[in-house]
Amino acid sequence: MEQLNTVSMLGQAYSLLGFQIVEGVVGAGFPQKPKHSAVFAQISADGSRLTELARRANMTPQAMGELVDELVDLGYVVRRSDPGDGRAKLIVLTKRGRDAVAAGRQTIEGIEDQVTAVLGERGHRELRRLLAKLLDPGAG
Repeated sequence: MEQLNTVSMLGQAYSLLGFQIVEGVVGAGFPQKPKHSAVFAQISADGSRLTELARRANMTPQAMGELVDELVDLGYVVRRSDPGDGRAKLIVLTKRGRDAVAAGRQTIEGIEDQVTAVLGERGHRELRRLLAKLLDPGAG
């Protein structure tokens, strides 16, 4: 059997963890699709502009706009005028959206516990240290 390369393994881990998070959030009563995490992962507590969400998620504004439209229809976010610029709109979490984010955080805490159960405390700390080094080579 061919051994997977590091990039493939990281990609598989990313996909697996992403689906586990969505399953946890959906299981908590907040239906959504995995692609919606691009919004939930990037949105600021006090709201974000669409262009900012798109830039942070490395998406086009058009693609992000479609996700936001879906989340508006699901009742997770609303568009409001930006108090700092009346011409701009902010994407803001509704109560339902904040509850969905909280369910996501709770799911992530459970996954963190699973990682610790598999790797042990030291192994989990080492994994985090190595991932941080990969994500910011200048820091290592």
